[in-house]
Amino acid sequence: MLHSNAKNRLDRLPISRFHKITLVAVAFAYFFEFADINSFAVTAPRLIKLWGVTVNQVAYVTSLSFVCMFLGSVVASWMADRWGRRTALNLTTVFFSVFSLASAFSWDIVSLGVFRALTSTGLSAMTVVAVIYVSELFPSALRGKFQAYAIVIGICGTPVTNFVASALVPINDWSWRFVYVWGALGIVYLFFARRLKESPRWYESRGEHAKADAILTELETQIAAEKGPLPLPAPPTDPPVLKKAPLRILFQRKYLLPTLLLTVLWVTQTIGFFGYSSWAPTLLAKEGFSVEKSVFYVALSTAGAPLGSYIAALVTDRFERKWCLVAFGAIIAVCGLLYGLTFNPVLIIVFGFLVNLFERGYTALGYAYSPELFDTHGRSLGTGVSYGLGRLSNAVGPLVIAGLYNGSGYKSVFFFIAGTWLFGAVVLAVFGPRTKQTGLTLARSKDPVSA
Repeated sequence: MLHSNAKNRLDRLPISRFHKITLVAVAFAYFFEFADINSFAVTAPRLIKLWGVTVNQVAYVTSLSFVCMFLGSVVASWMADRWGRRTALNLTTVFFSVFSLASAFSWDIVSLGVFRALTSTGLSAMTVVAVIYVSELFPSALRGKFQAYAIVIGICGTPVTNFVASALVPINDWSWRFVYVWGALGIVYLFFARRLKESPRWYESRGEHAKADAILTELETQIAAEKGPLPLPAPPTDPPVLKKAPLRILFQRKYLLPTLLLTVLWVTQTIGFFGYSSWAPTLLAKEGFSVEKSVFYVALSTAGAPLGSYIAALVTDRFERKWCLVAFGAIIAVCGLLYGLTFNPVLIIVFGFLVNLFERGYTALGYAYSPELFDTHGRSLGTGVSYGLGRLSNAVGPLVIAGLYNGSGYKSVFFFIAGTWLFGAVVLAVFGPRTKQTGLTLARSKDPVSA
């Protein structure tokens, strides 16, 4: 078999039970990724009081975590290409769950920092693989919507965890540890893992067309029995790719330009959002709010996150994703700045709610947009490297924020965060390609956006 025609065979499949099971499995992994990613932020105010942790130490732990997120993203792209999307998703989810549990047994800020760094490695790796996995299995005309639906379910992990933390952290001097036990429950994902299929496009990219065809035939048989006769797929037009993608291909123009653009997208998103979410509880506590109130205010504001992802699901396949990202980024800049300019509890919650709403929508749109800029040959590598560089940028972000806070005060932090979001929106508006309803291709086409 010279070509299994995975792209066209998958694109003409109606949404079925298989797609829904895949969506739930990925969403479950996302849920505990989002549950775990802010664990340190919501426990840091308590550790400041218990262990005498300083703002600078919080910055160092946060920075180290983002360095490890970069490493996790790059390693994930290699794992996904070498061992497959499904296997990589399983391994990375188990990895972050195990080290989240280990965080619950840390004995000082150094041990907790190490465990959080390793957890962050797995969190970022899992995200990269999940984004690629969904983009390759769902029909191109609907993949943005279902990428967002996965985030809608998954993002509930953030407010749920914050409410869990607001209840647990104040109980006594050791109850904060249960926040990390909660994050470790992502390992239950393995219950779904056996029902997932490997990406036929991955097999096809390796020249294993018989394996790709076997999975496609199995899916077609199941879905035809469920939905009725399927339309014939379009004939293959892309020549097969039979060699691995070395890192140097990202310096080719057709890969370099989208990699640079996505790096800007993820750098501004990372500094802009994590600068806000990772620091809000600590800064509120430093400005005189009690630990209980600061964590509770943040928990209330994150309730907007699932709604934001749902809004993204409604707009992502109806409007051009580039312009949705630009609009969401600009709104976040304004709301984030207003959040930092008020000390009224009601307005803190309102503007925090809006920041979380539009940022989670922005992230869902970004997850759909990123893999569309690459063909199968460079998708895993380009997505992983750009996403990883975004996370790496926040190794510097927390140190900048700590410096601004110590040198210029609370409000300067939020001017910086708003400026970061605005810069990202402008770059996307000027240089971002349009991708609405384009297909994900196997071949190394002249235009990466057509991929």
